[in-house]
Parts: sequence; C-alpha cells; structure tokens
Amino acid sequence: MSLPLITDYDIQEKLGVGSYASVYKARHKKQNTYHAIKYVEMSTLSQSSRDNLITEIRLLRDLKHKYIVTLQDFFWDDKNIYIVLEYCNAGNLSAFIRTKKALPESTCRYFLRQLAAAVQYMRANDVSHFDLKPQNLLLTRSANNVYLKVADFGFAQHLKLGELNQQLKGSPLYMAPEIVRKHQYDAKADLWSVGVILYECLFGKAPYSSRTIEELLLRIRKAEPIVLPPNARISNECHDLLRRLLAHEPAQRISFADFFAHPFLDLKTFPSEQTLKKAIDLVTQAVGHDEKRNYKEAYYLYCSALQYFVPLITEESDASRRQELRNRALTYMKRAEEIKNVIIEDEYKLLAQRQQKAFEKSVAATTAEAANHQTQPSTSRMMEMLEPDARYKQLFALSNSSPSLKTGLEIGRQGELYLYERKLDAALESYTSALGILVPFVNNEPKGERRNLLLQQLEFWIKEAESIKSILSAKHLDDEEQKMSTEHCHTFFRTSSHTFIYSYAL
Repeated sequence: MSLPLITDYDIQEKLGVGSYASVYKARHKKQNTYHAIKYVEMSTLSQSSRDNLITEIRLLRDLKHKYIVTLQDFFWDDKNIYIVLEYCNAGNLSAFIRTKKALPESTCRYFLRQLAAAVQYMRANDVSHFDLKPQNLLLTRSANNVYLKVADFGFAQHLKLGELNQQLKGSPLYMAPEIVRKHQYDAKADLWSVGVILYECLFGKAPYSSRTIEELLLRIRKAEPIVLPPNARISNECHDLLRRLLAHEPAQRISFADFFAHPFLDLKTFPSEQTLKKAIDLVTQAVGHDEKRNYKEAYYLYCSALQYFVPLITEESDASRRQELRNRALTYMKRAEEIKNVIIEDEYKLLAQRQQKAFEKSVAATTAEAANHQTQPSTSRMMEMLEPDARYKQLFALSNSSPSLKTGLEIGRQGELYLYERKLDAALESYTSALGILVPFVNNEPKGERRNLLLQQLEFWIKEAESIKSILSAKHLDDEEQKMSTEHCHTFFRTSSHTFIYSYAL
C-alpha cells in the first residue's frame, strides 16, 4: 500500500497495523510537530468496523487524561478517514517487555499505577476498553521519565457497572474467560486484562501463552489454574493483587473499588493536583510535633509525607523542579531517621536503667567479680533483654492454640528487633511476611479479645512497615538519581571539554 497523501503533513514511517487501520508517523509541515495518523480506507470497513470507528472517535474526543492517548484532529476525504493522534516516541509496553525479558516489580508497579489511573478515569466516565494489552499501551519518553498511554479504543464502549455485553471483543490472550466461555460479560473483563498485563510484565509472558489459538482457548475454557513461575520472587501485596485480578469467575474477581484502593497501587499518593498540597500539610504537622519533641508523632508524619513526595519526584519532568523536590524529600528522610534513632536510643536508656536497678538489687547476693561482669551490658544483651509491650505479650499468650498466629507474631517481633538494629530491609521483610500470615488469619477470627488485640497489633505493624517503606523508597530514589547523575557526567566527560565538565559538576 502506498503512503497516504495529506496536504498538511509529511508522512514518514509506518508505526503499525490495527484491526481496520494503518498508523503512520507524520510531521506537521507548518508547526513542525510530530503526530501519529491513523489511516482508514472506508471501502475495507464492515458495518461493525464502521460503528467501532465512530465510537472510538467519539470516546477519544471526550476522554482527556494524562495516561490516555490524545485525539488531536480527524478529517476525511472521498475514500479515507484520518485520525490524528498524539505521537508516542518510545514504542509500546509489549516491545519494552520483550527487550527486558521481564521487568522488576518496582517498574511493573510504576506502569500499573499509570494504567490504573487511566482505568479509574474511564470508569468514572462509564467507559470500558475491552482490548487492554501491552501492544495497546504506548510509551512516551520525556527528559527524565517514560509514561504509559492507553490507546486503540476500537473495541471500547460506554458500559455502566453491572451492565452486560454479548459482543465478542478483545484479543484472545488477554480476553477474560467469561467472554470466551459465555460470550456474556461486564466491565470487570477489563480487570482480567489488567491482571494478564501485570503477569506478563513480571514474568515476560502471559499466563496462558500457548503455541496455538486452539490450545489457548482450551486452557481458558478448562479454567486451568494460573501458577507463578518456580523462580518467582514478588511481594505479598503484588501477589495478592495478581491473584485477585486473575480470578476466573467475575463475581470472585476484585472489584474496581478494591482495585483502585489496593495497597500495591497506593493510588492515594499518586501524583495529582492535590498530592503536593497533602505532602506539605503532612510536613507542616511533622515539624510542629518535632519542635514540641513529640518524636513518635513527628516520625510517622515525616514518613507519611515521603509517601507523597517520592511519586512526585518520579513523575516530575522539569529537571530543576525535580531536584528541588528531591532535596526536600532527602531532608525529611534524614530527619525521620534521626528521630527514629533518638526514639531507639531513649528506649535503650530506659532498658539500661531497668537493668541497672535490677543489678543494684542483686549486687548484695553476687560476688564482686560477677557484679563487675554485669556492670556494662552489651548491645546484644540489651537486645535479648528488650521486652515486647504488654499487648504483644497478652496476644502471644493467647496464640498457643493457633500455630499460624504464633508464627506470624514471632516473625513480626523479629521485625521489631531488626528495626532496633537499624536493619531496615530485614525489618520490612519480616513485617511484610508477618502481615501476609496475620491479615488472612484475622479475617477468619471470631469477635473477641484475641481478635481485638490482633487488630491493634496489625495496625501498629502496618504503620511501622509503611514508615520503613517510605524511608527506603526515598533512599532508593536517591541512589538511582545519583547513579543517573554519575552516568550523565561520564557521558559528558566522553563527549565534552574539561571546562564544560567543571561547570556541569558545579
């Protein structure tokens, strides 16, 4: 097929071919801007394809969102329809996954949050996509970031929650089981597709990847259990979301509300107009408590603020603004660490005082040599003597009849001890493991004293885990920024003069 002739544009390379259209990269001659032009020959369209095209144009005209590809113009002549779209300069998620084989969980979460924000906006407008897949998630690169854009609304339609559809739509590998088995489905079919996308990002291939379409459809109809690869290492939060998205029965699949509220996504801290305001408000409260020496309150508030600052830094494309946010986040991170050290040191002092009093009471009954040996207890001895609080003791005493409860409590307690030793990664891993055991347990626990105590313990450990996660996120972001800065400097060193290098370093 020859390139389409459009007066105002220079048509360049072909970007792809869809179900009823070809897409070309094009440059606007006067504005010197780049666009993607979807070129449709009307003579090739069936009636259903015409309907889909009209729906796509209407939806894209109305949907305006950072993570949805923008419709910039459309026009037609006697034979063709031309849809001018935002040009995404970094390919699509499918190609990105193939290049990397599989993506780190943090990268999967980064893209999934953007996809979830787009889906949340679509649901607010009663729009279902019905063809979500990595090939339809375009990527665009700015100076510092890569952003995801949902594209190809050819199968999309207005559909309220609970309304049913019977028209066969989607791509088999990403199609919800109810579409294949019953040809009847609702908006939750999109959630299955999101689950398949997450699985493919994590492990490099879709859960039902098959040699033939017949094999694929058979596995879907049999509701073959979806298992993780043997070497899979993902967090409990990620695994929980993946499992709930990939529930074969729509009634058992996670709801949209629970999906948007899931802790793996943490959309409440996702950058928006209100995010910076919330972060500053939390910092203001933290500083107030800090000045009054209410250190525990200040620590948790600084950590909560970091939950909002880190995503803001990640999403910021302006370099100077990004650096300003980074500097602020590092200041709050360091202060949170200083405060936590003060809290731990204060608890050590209290422990030492208790030990000293116990020692003074027993000194008359011991030899001078034994007394001399015990005068200066070591840090490890302090750790052995550091007792859990009364709530934990009471709860642990009630756990004898429930081995899983006891195991979860012991793991969580180990997390507390790791935190006292400033081993943040180990502490977070222990807390996460403990919560993975105890949260399902408490959901089945009957009302009573033990359940109330466990809920209080979980609330405390979740707060501690979130605070550690905030500090680690800020640390990891700083490490990545420094690494990028070093690599950038090395690039300049290879390509620029020493004078320029010196000014850049300053």
